[in-house]
Amino acid sequence: MSATIAKPVRPFDPALPRHESVVHALIDAARRAPERTALICRDRSITYDQYMRAAAGLARQLAPMGMAGSRGVIMMGNSIEHAVAMMGIMGARGQKSSINPYYTERELMPLVKDADPAVIVCDQTTAEKAHAAAKAAGVQHVVVFDRIDTSSAQWPGPLPTGDDLATLPYTGGTTGRSKGASTRHRAVTDGFFRVTLGMWPMGFDTNVYLNVAPMFHIWGFQMATWIPVYTRCPLVIVPQYKPDDVLEQLERHKVSVFLGGPAAIYNGLLGAERFAKTDLSALKLCFSGGSACAEELLKRWKEATGCTLIEGYGMSEGAPISGNPIEGLQKLRSVGPAGPGTEIEIVDADTGTKPMPRGQPGEIRLRGPQFMDGYRNRPDDNAQAMRDGWLYTGDVGYLDEDDYLFIVDRKKELINVGGQKVYPRELDELLFSHPAVKEAATVGVPDQFLGEAVKAVVALKPGATLSADELLAFCKANVVKYKLPKHIEFVDALPKTGAGKIDKLKLRGLRE
Repeated sequence: MSATIAKPVRPFDPALPRHESVVHALIDAARRAPERTALICRDRSITYDQYMRAAAGLARQLAPMGMAGSRGVIMMGNSIEHAVAMMGIMGARGQKSSINPYYTERELMPLVKDADPAVIVCDQTTAEKAHAAAKAAGVQHVVVFDRIDTSSAQWPGPLPTGDDLATLPYTGGTTGRSKGASTRHRAVTDGFFRVTLGMWPMGFDTNVYLNVAPMFHIWGFQMATWIPVYTRCPLVIVPQYKPDDVLEQLERHKVSVFLGGPAAIYNGLLGAERFAKTDLSALKLCFSGGSACAEELLKRWKEATGCTLIEGYGMSEGAPISGNPIEGLQKLRSVGPAGPGTEIEIVDADTGTKPMPRGQPGEIRLRGPQFMDGYRNRPDDNAQAMRDGWLYTGDVGYLDEDDYLFIVDRKKELINVGGQKVYPRELDELLFSHPAVKEAATVGVPDQFLGEAVKAVVALKPGATLSADELLAFCKANVVKYKLPKHIEFVDALPKTGAGKIDKLKLRGLRE
């Protein structure tokens, strides 16, 4: 059987501006549009010239601390300073690694030790935690970055090259230990080209973007913070996700491109009291990534805003991978065709070598120039994930007759009920379609007789009532018996990871 490889439907545009590194993209934006607003956060803003100068100033401060060839850990929330810190570290030829600043010391320490940075960059709110982490991990330098210096545009030395390491994002840890995905500038900037005109042509100089996704997550920095730099557009930064705050900023700044992120972001906005009163007429494009959107959510967002919610597929190991097109054929529940230059193949989940026919689920493996070199300090994980030039994702999906990719579930999240495979996403979609359900997730839990059983965790809409028996009856009418939840638990809200994804490890009782 021949391999089923998705070919990009939109050709790669050779006329796209190409940059050696992310830093070069910022310098180009400052040269072309120096007085244009670059970053807005609350009541503060800076221009592209100020952005570039601020990054250069921080780079000059970091360079004598041994930044070149080492790593700089950032422990900050979403802010102008966080955006500048990323550019400053890379401008000093360091590898930036933004870590969730809300982690506890227990969660932080393994990541800081793994990164082994030369410097931790923080702000006043995280300074105490940063100093404690530095002391415990043997990090020599902590920089409390609260004051932006725009006095000079001079960089401390040679700028990074495409071969230099650029980023070290840590995987979300929803199915196991977080791993640092080590990626070079050439791979990161390649993603810019693939997104902006190859996959989702958004144009240059014309849009206003808004980001609320965490800037320590790949969606939050590569898609939502650096794509605006590449296209020389203003970016509105929302420090923390609060639905009413997001809606107010969307309206105030007449945002045209909303880089929302995981499905929970959109669910929260639809449920906010302010939503019906907010003027969203400036919105042209809304994107989702990081977790799958239920079909019901996609329909509700389109009906409420008139704006299609466009789903894409990426991962800490590399992005973008695929995306529904802005124009042309869009398919519900699909993450679209492959982006330019990206190969997607579906193989059997057991050996990872047998190509699966169209319509048949299997493990998704990938090939393209935008992916990581490998996991830092994880030779065993690298041997498993990177084989024969392919990156094995651990995601289960299938390709349809148009080479559109549909993600079924995480390979590690499959529930084995007496030898029968249950895909949690199928049940998540079903539960979410019930009119009383606000959000829901299913996981596998140990069972004495079946090996695993299905557990459903459900949060209801405000004022709604629903019993476990009523929900089970709803499920019985829609799925075969072995897929039915054996356990149903009602909660006020489902636990989320720092990246806004539903925390299935916590649901399974594997994380406190």
